Amino acid sequence: MMYGWGNGGWGVGMWIVMAVVMAVFWAIVVVAVVVLVRHFGHSHAAPTPVDIDAEAILRARLARGEIDEDEFQRKLAVLREPK
Repeated sequence: MMYGWGNGGWGVGMWIVMAVVMAVFWAIVVVAVVVLVRHFGHSHAAPTPVDIDAEAILRARLARGEIDEDEFQRKLAVLREPK
């Protein structure tokens, strides 16, 4: 018997199989890391609306009592001025 020689009878084919399995293993690891980073890397909060209606905000402030009627009218006039 030749202990340690001849790769135990597996030959070159086993080296090819091991290389393919190792490549698949590392591909799975990389994909898992990318998926985890994408999932946990950003907030899941809803985006803020871009179209903010300034008059609606002004009306809401008036309704909450943050501003009085005179201030509301002044600010509304400023908003409606032609630019």
